[in-house]
Order: sequence, then structure tokens, then C-alpha cells
Amino acid sequence: MYIPANLMPVMVTRTVLGTHEDTIMSGVIYFWISGSWTLASIIFIASVFVPLFKLGSLILLTTMAQSKSDWRRLERAKLYRLMETIGRWSMLDVFVISLLVGLVQIEGFASISAGFGAMAFGSVVVFTMLASHSFDPRLGWDRADQELSKIQRIEKAQNE
Repeated sequence: MYIPANLMPVMVTRTVLGTHEDTIMSGVIYFWISGSWTLASIIFIASVFVPLFKLGSLILLTTMAQSKSDWRRLERAKLYRLMETIGRWSMLDVFVISLLVGLVQIEGFASISAGFGAMAFGSVVVFTMLASHSFDPRLGWDRADQELSKIQRIEKAQNE
């Protein structure tokens, strides 16, 4: 759903002059060209980078847990905490679109509706939230616990 969220229209604007469809990147480009670099950066980070970061992190964490790898356990735990912290900001675009829809519908000069990209983006956010909440970060430490238990049993046997 990440690909359609970035390729499909997120917002559809209908005016007397016609219909205009905007994707996430067209919005970022519009704000960048118009001189609103801060807003363009915020939208890019919240809508493109954060979901991609969460997906990449989940793939890495799941792969490492499934293979029972002991590679950088502490860093992976920190990555999981970081992913949980920044993941909340992923809903920023959906919130902005819902505000715009309400404001413009009141004015009556134009109508704004959410496009398929907004629904796809919302599903990406929900799916990554569910995936990160269902992921158990302790899986990365299971092998270390087993190795510690094994070492403790060997030491106990040597002391007897």
C-alpha cells in the first residue's frame, strides 16, 4: 500500500475551473517551489520518509528475529523504540486532509475530497502501527538468554 499511497492522488480539488488531483510528492514540490521549504520538508518527512523508515525497520527487525541473529541486539532494541516514537507522526497527512475537506466544504467555493492515495496512506499507517505493536522486541534477545542459561549450567556443573 506504500506504493499506491505515493503514486495515487491523495487530494482531489474540484472548482468551477476544473478538477485537480494532488499526490504527496506533488504537494511537496508545490510547497518547495512556492518557497515554503519548512512545510515541504515536514510533509516529506512525515509522509514519505517516516513510513519508509518504519517499513524498513520492521523488515530488518523481523528478519533478524526470525533468523535468531545476535547482530547488534542493543541497536535493534533502540531502533524499535525509535520506530515506536516517530510512528505516531505518520497520521499527519490524513489529519491535514480531513481538516481541509471540512474547511473548504464550509466555504462552498470548491470541494476537496480524499483520493485513493489518502486511503492507501491511511492503511499503510494502520498496518505499520499494527505490525510494530504485534512485534515482540524480546525475540532478538531469546538466543542470548538461551546462551546465558547454557553458560550458567556449564559453570554450575564445573563447580560441583
